[in-house]
Amino acid sequence: MINKQKVFKVITITVIVVTLVLAGYIMWNHLGLNPEMDFGAGAYYYADIPDFDKWISWDGYEAKLPYWVYVVLFLAWGYLMYRLWKWVDKH
Repeated sequence: MINKQKVFKVITITVIVVTLVLAGYIMWNHLGLNPEMDFGAGAYYYADIPDFDKWISWDGYEAKLPYWVYVVLFLAWGYLMYRLWKWVDKH
């Protein structure tokens, strides 16, 4: 009988190798890049993109509730997730 630890080690190494090969393939073939927005390293920072406003729609969403409601909802969600993770950690 093959040791479970050896099987998991082989699976882990296989996943790592496949991931690295696929990442290399994606980078080598420039997949997922938009030729119109070629900004090099750091392109994911919106501050690097000139005229960023034209790429998004600021008028696409209009808040219907007061700002403080969103803040309270955000804090409540954070508190709930904190309690959930504490519960998960105990069990």
